[in-house]
Amino acid sequence: EVQLQAFGGGLVQAGGSLRLSCAASGFTSAFTFEDYSIGWFRQAPGKEREGLSCISPSDGDTWYADSVKGRFTISRDNAKNTVYLQMNSLKPEDTAVYYCAAGFGGDYQDYSTYDSWGQGTQVTVSS
Repeated sequence: EVQLQAFGGGLVQAGGSLRLSCAASGFTSAFTFEDYSIGWFRQAPGKEREGLSCISPSDGDTWYADSVKGRFTISRDNAKNTVYLQMNSLKPEDTAVYYCAAGFGGDYQDYSTYDSWGQGTQVTVSS
């Protein structure tokens, strides 16, 4: 069973930066970490979960939501089974619980691809 853990959240002032990490485990010899798409999502109080960014297996194609494009960067280190989300120019509206998720097969840009979810990490941006 694939397991993920997001960490690296915290309190930061507007304009600051944070780097989130998503550590993954539970892969088999047949299907390794690099065979999985990884996505970052967030959910603010009273709002629906929002897809922010995702990265495809192996070749690392990426997608970003308009709300974070140009400010956030996703990357993966397959040797460490880890995906990162570098967040720059943070705004108070970025305050939310951030989650990472993994999916095997399907379109990496499709929300329904992601079926393994980790515990979230809180990001709070003060004005």
